[in-house]
Amino acid sequence: MQSHGESRISAVCPELNNFSAKDNISSWLQSSDLSSQIYRHLTVYVPRIYSPDRDIQSEDLLCQTVLLSPLEWFLCGDEPSVGLAKLEENKSPSHLCGHVFKMGEPTYSCRECATDPTCVLCMECFLGSVHKAHRYKMHTSSGGGVCDCGDDEAWKKAPSCQKHQPNVTDSREAQLSDDMTARCFNVFSVIFKYAVDMLTWEQEDQLPLGLGPPERADDTFCCMLFNDEVHTFEQVIYTLMMKDVGCTRKEAVSFASTINRDGRKSVCFGDFQSCEKARSVIVSSANGQSKPLRVQVMHSSVVAHQRFALKALSWLGRIIGYSEALWRVLCQVVLQRAPEGQTLVDTLMLCDFKMWKGARNVYHQLLMSTLFMDPKYKSLFAIQFAKNYEQLQNNYAEDDHDKDSITSLSVQIFTVPSLAHMLMIEEDLMKTIIKCLMGHLRHKPFDHYGLIQDLNYVLTCRPTEWTDQLREKFLEGLDAFLELLKGIQGVDPVVRQKRRHNYMLEPEWSCNLQRILTPVISLIQQWCASDERVLTEAYRKVLCALSQYCGSSTKGKQPIILSLAGHSIESIPYLVSKEEVSIHSPVSRLLAGLHILLSKTELAYRCPEQLPLNELNPLMLVEHSLRCLVFCAQVYVGMWRGSSLSDNWLNQIYYYHSMECRGEMFDKDLLMLQVGASMMDPDNFLMVVLNRFELFHVFNSVDDKKRYSRDTNKDIVKQNNMLIAEMLHVIIMVVGERYVCGLSKVHSSEEIKREIIHQLSVKAMSHSELLQSLPENVNEDAGIERLIDSVALFKKKPGVTGSGLYELRPECSKLFNLYFYHYSRSDRSMAEEAQRKLRRQNGENSALLPPVMPPFSPLFASLVNLLQCDVLVVILGAVLQWAVEPSTGHWSESMLQRVLHLIGMSLLEEQQQIEKSSGRADITFNFTSKISRPFDGASNSASILALLETLHDAPHMEVHKDMVHWILMMVSNIRTMTEQTASTFTYTTITHAHNEAVREKAIEERRKRKAEQVHLHRQKIMAQMSEMQKQFLNENIELFEQSLDEMNEAPVPDSPPDQAPDGLVCVGPGRSGSSERQLVICILCQEKQEVTAHGQAMVMAAFVQRSNVLSQNRSTPLPDPEHHDPLFIHPELNCGTHTGSCGHVMHASCWQRYFEAEQDKERRHLRVITKNDIENGEFPCPLCRRLSNAVIPILPGTHRLTHSGEQQSLEEWLKLTSQQVAALHTNTRKGLKPELDLTHTIPFSSNIKEMVSTFGMATYKVGLNVKPNDHDPRVPIMSWNSCAFTIQSTERLLADEERPLFGGLPSRQDGCLTSLCRFASVYWMSSPLSTVRTHFIRLFSAVVPDPQVENAPCILDVDMFHLLVSSLMSYSTVQGLGQSGQSIADSAHLHLFHLLTVAHLVQIMISSVPGEATMEQGESGGAGNEEEEELTFLLYNKVRSHLDSLPEVCSGRHLWRRVKKGVEPFLRSAALLFTRLNSTRTPSALQVAGPGQWEALCAYLALPSNLLQLYHRHSPLMDTLIQGWCCHGGVRQALQGNGPLVRHPRRSNRLIELPEDYSCLINKASSFACPSAPAMCLVCGAMLCSQSYCCQTEVGGVDIGSCIAHSYTCGAGLGIFLVVRSCQVLFLSGKTNCFYAPPYLDDYGETDEHLRRGNPLHLSADHYLKIQRLWRHHSIAEEIGYAPTP
Repeated sequence: MQSHGESRISAVCPELNNFSAKDNISSWLQSSDLSSQIYRHLTVYVPRIYSPDRDIQSEDLLCQTVLLSPLEWFLCGDEPSVGLAKLEENKSPSHLCGHVFKMGEPTYSCRECATDPTCVLCMECFLGSVHKAHRYKMHTSSGGGVCDCGDDEAWKKAPSCQKHQPNVTDSREAQLSDDMTARCFNVFSVIFKYAVDMLTWEQEDQLPLGLGPPERADDTFCCMLFNDEVHTFEQVIYTLMMKDVGCTRKEAVSFASTINRDGRKSVCFGDFQSCEKARSVIVSSANGQSKPLRVQVMHSSVVAHQRFALKALSWLGRIIGYSEALWRVLCQVVLQRAPEGQTLVDTLMLCDFKMWKGARNVYHQLLMSTLFMDPKYKSLFAIQFAKNYEQLQNNYAEDDHDKDSITSLSVQIFTVPSLAHMLMIEEDLMKTIIKCLMGHLRHKPFDHYGLIQDLNYVLTCRPTEWTDQLREKFLEGLDAFLELLKGIQGVDPVVRQKRRHNYMLEPEWSCNLQRILTPVISLIQQWCASDERVLTEAYRKVLCALSQYCGSSTKGKQPIILSLAGHSIESIPYLVSKEEVSIHSPVSRLLAGLHILLSKTELAYRCPEQLPLNELNPLMLVEHSLRCLVFCAQVYVGMWRGSSLSDNWLNQIYYYHSMECRGEMFDKDLLMLQVGASMMDPDNFLMVVLNRFELFHVFNSVDDKKRYSRDTNKDIVKQNNMLIAEMLHVIIMVVGERYVCGLSKVHSSEEIKREIIHQLSVKAMSHSELLQSLPENVNEDAGIERLIDSVALFKKKPGVTGSGLYELRPECSKLFNLYFYHYSRSDRSMAEEAQRKLRRQNGENSALLPPVMPPFSPLFASLVNLLQCDVLVVILGAVLQWAVEPSTGHWSESMLQRVLHLIGMSLLEEQQQIEKSSGRADITFNFTSKISRPFDGASNSASILALLETLHDAPHMEVHKDMVHWILMMVSNIRTMTEQTASTFTYTTITHAHNEAVREKAIEERRKRKAEQVHLHRQKIMAQMSEMQKQFLNENIELFEQSLDEMNEAPVPDSPPDQAPDGLVCVGPGRSGSSERQLVICILCQEKQEVTAHGQAMVMAAFVQRSNVLSQNRSTPLPDPEHHDPLFIHPELNCGTHTGSCGHVMHASCWQRYFEAEQDKERRHLRVITKNDIENGEFPCPLCRRLSNAVIPILPGTHRLTHSGEQQSLEEWLKLTSQQVAALHTNTRKGLKPELDLTHTIPFSSNIKEMVSTFGMATYKVGLNVKPNDHDPRVPIMSWNSCAFTIQSTERLLADEERPLFGGLPSRQDGCLTSLCRFASVYWMSSPLSTVRTHFIRLFSAVVPDPQVENAPCILDVDMFHLLVSSLMSYSTVQGLGQSGQSIADSAHLHLFHLLTVAHLVQIMISSVPGEATMEQGESGGAGNEEEEELTFLLYNKVRSHLDSLPEVCSGRHLWRRVKKGVEPFLRSAALLFTRLNSTRTPSALQVAGPGQWEALCAYLALPSNLLQLYHRHSPLMDTLIQGWCCHGGVRQALQGNGPLVRHPRRSNRLIELPEDYSCLINKASSFACPSAPAMCLVCGAMLCSQSYCCQTEVGGVDIGSCIAHSYTCGAGLGIFLVVRSCQVLFLSGKTNCFYAPPYLDDYGETDEHLRRGNPLHLSADHYLKIQRLWRHHSIAEEIGYAPTP
């Protein structure tokens, strides 16, 4: 009996109809050579199944039935469905998840519990773990990683979720019988070897031994095209479309997408000659411009076996999921060794770089689902991986597939602490990686990031317990790393005016290498810090390496002697400005880091005999670091300007100070200066600093005449002044930067806090900005938020788009240091300004005082002596002496500011020492006495203190006066404290406290005096202003009296609600008109112009666009624009034409000149990408740059009416209009021309006529998406439809946003609506009279049935407001105008409106009441008027008498409520229309939002509050019309469900609902089929492919992406998409697009585009509502226009 799969074979492959898997394996079971049996089976069937012309579905069916089923039968010895089910029943759950991530799948990393950032969880495990309550990061996977749930080494705590908790009670394990185990081992061995052989097979027309030669009878070859990372999609598509290849565009796009996804694809098949010809064409298409495409002609049998090999590997991965025992057997097979000693997995790894992408992905996933699921097998694989590491990296260098290489699995191995340490010991992994890196740098300096990243992985997990073997191997690795650093030390030196190279590395790559090595250097120091023996030995090795380098660099140089202030020192002669200098000195920086660890671990104090401290040469230590700092200073002051310093070197200087690299570059150089200074005499150190800054001669003589000669260039003086300021800054940093563990007695958290404080001192920052300003290793700290909260306050910004900001806590500002070493110059300037402003606001002293610093650790305690050494006193005194004489110009403000800061630091240091001392003998810091004596030793010279007192009263020192005053007070306090030698420490403290109180009191009094002066000054100014106003009024009293008289005589304006009279009507003979003048100003020429019918044409910039924002059924396809009749708009409103405007007005002539200039500019800049399609009339508004594509003519309003005579009744008007329509029918049949061609009587100037026609054509062209055609009768219809649709969308916005009907619109929208209504009312004059009359006749027939009009729509298929607008605008063509013509027209408008109102009531009763009024019978609600309920009930029964299918209603109460609710949008839209059409004033009741406006609205529209009276007053006439409406065949069909039935009021459309947690969207998108970035349509929820060729469609002969194609059908050319994997909102409008901030925010109110920060994201209702408002306000195109051009 055949299985189900076998029974289906006959339909797919008749020649295999007799195949039976069960019968086929009988020979396998009996054979002693299973391999030959299986190979013989594959030889026969694989080429037949994987034929080039067979479809994928058939292949899968045949493969499972013919190829895989026999293997499963052989494994189970029974029916596979039965045998595998038994295995699965006994399967014990694994405590490891091992889920392999798909591309784009969400991953979660717990910041509190993960051992490193690479440890991640899948979504299911994360939601079932305790980590969801911790601080975590969320990212999207690039594919290929595995979930670490259950791995104890990946997590500090809680390693397992609820699903993968280890079950200690159930230890049963599925055991296979010996026979089945043997069969499994044999089958797995054969299949895995077969797969390895085929995937690594390189011959194109031969098969491996055992599979037999390919059949030659009907040789078929495939031209196989392979993927690479060089050629673009377009290049591949173009190549495949060449003549000899013969692909169509669609086929080429499909092939290119498959090649990109799978790595290869057969682009053609046939005989060898045809495939070889195609291959040569593809190869030659490169034309030497780029690397040719990789293409091979392969025999179809080889291709077939390779395809089945991938299927076989996937089958192995699936089959082992049934039992853990099967999985263990496969692991043994994979790792078994061949006779030559190499395992099959070795073969795969070593041939990985030759495989295509699909093959790599399949076997990588198999390895991760097998070997990586058990520590034992993972360890064995890791050893093989490490043994082959060097060869794998060499292969990777030749490969062009970065993400798919086998080397990417290193993250799965090297980040496991036990494996990393084991490989370091057994396979010397650290040394291997470094040597491999050095080899690559010598030959291929570009391919080193992966190697350094692997070294980073290995060193990520520091050992908690050291062994002698681990120490030995780590130190050997350190030796290799030192060789690498010595190769970088001093690399690429630069010389001022000329440049020489060390050709090991180019400048850009040496800096890039230094940047990438930064985390590795930090990790090496952390390893050293964890073991004292390692630290000691590492210190020796690094010191030896530095000594060797320095000895060779100074060899042969004779020292010079420097003398200053009675001190002298020998120094190496070297000038940064003239000799070679390099910023690359990683060896000395590594030594600085290790030296600080000696202090941090207290090893230098406990075991000094074990350290080579006596071998240290302080001058050697500081030399290279000092050169780097001097070099950067000289570049800043302009000494290297005009030299050959390249941009690469300027980039290196940038990186030197950047947050990314400064930790191991600038910071370590400063630390090395501190190390050297702590070992030297402070005077000697400062003399060396002066010499390297080339300023020694400046301070050798303080006298200006000796410093500079008369011929000295002013630029030299300025340059020296800037250098002195830079040198003083270095001294400040050396003495003041103490917040480093080991340098002073601080904790690492205090260092981070200080960094945060100084960043927030510049400005308030968002959470992301603050984290970006901190080092990356600090960002990963789970406690960083707690540290931030301890020094800052988080404040939410008001408004929708405002993210929260961190502001510095007031009590933390005392730690602010103006010369913080991580400040850039711009940061320092901004911080200074911000802090001074803050102090002024608080009424405090504006001086930025130096903060109190923590004490140095014992190893660096001598650094404080720099602040009181003789050389520094000379430097300070010299600058102060120069500042006393400002006319010389030999000093600068920055120099003086730094000197005062240093003096303040010295005084604070002395004060601290006095406070902590117990007597005079303990005081070793005596700065006050030194500044009280002459600083240069001469008895006749002034002291520093005297100079300060002089500067305190100097007029040019006003900026520094507060600082100098504070210094003098500090000196006084210190003197008082030192004089209390006979007193106790307590008394001294009390005295100090008293002095502090006195000082605070003085400051407070001064602040009060200043505030009082400001108050008096303000009062004086206000008095002067008041006096000037009185004087002006007295001088112009006559003018003011005249103005008051004019105001009293002026008419009452119509806009203020409190002045609007009662009884206002907007339609009919009784309407209230307005005769106010309309003055506008042209934004281009600034000329003021009155809007008149015969004046210059004034226009308003506008944007016309198609829209389906109001659509009630998006599934309805858009009509064919060439054959669509837009006269009758269906109530679904599937697509309308919206007109918006920015409200800016221009002369028509000015706009035409501007538009022509824009066209010329576009033609001149053809290559510049712009957002404006100038060929389609798009242009930016000249003032606000809003996107526009048309201009609306501004027309004058109608005049105030005088009412006289009796008006026609509805019956009379309807009879007269029907007669006129009948006469028109008669004239048409007789072929008579119209009696009067009104196109010749347009009461407007010629340029206004031109603008009317221009805008009408714009609405036609955009609304129908067609080319301009003046003779198309649809042109006037589109103008009317645009007016109606714009009013309807405006009314919906006002209602939904609860804004008043009048007064709730911005002025630009109000002006746009007014201009649009007036334009629509006169456009009939610009159209042929017969055309407009024909339109009216057809429109009129929809309300008054006319047998002479064919295909008249039923009442349910017409939107009544569109019908109202079109009827009103076209009515004048059938009504002659006499003396009272305007009055007759007003009466006709009123009757038309009343008639359509009744029609809409009937429409609502038919479409909206059935099934709804009956459901509401039990609802409670306010009772209506009895007359309303009765008349409603009567009308409904009248309608129901013609339509039996309508349900019976017992009461009119709920019926009236439904009708009233349904008709209200129509009435509100009519009020908006008539108000602007007739220029009427609005009643006050409609200028406020809220309920209870029904009566006011009806009165304003000349309607009774009970609308049913319209029917009751004219019931005979209405009954006839209702009968005609209800008896239309379309009504009955709609009620029977054969057509769309729109309920009223129409629903207001919203964007789709989004999940609160963004990870839900990521998880949903991960299952999307396309490999590119999936995008979700926010209008309908469809998931689409974005930014890829795979889903392109052809529209109008052009290939477009799926998102653009979807926007045409879903959004009428406008689209809103959420690109899930990058967390961005994509706005589309035609050919233009832009990205917009997504509605998902983190806990700090910030977006995370591209998920770089990884913070959990949650939906912000306010942000999503903002996007929805943009959509409903038709402002998407406007946002795109405002967005910057990419």
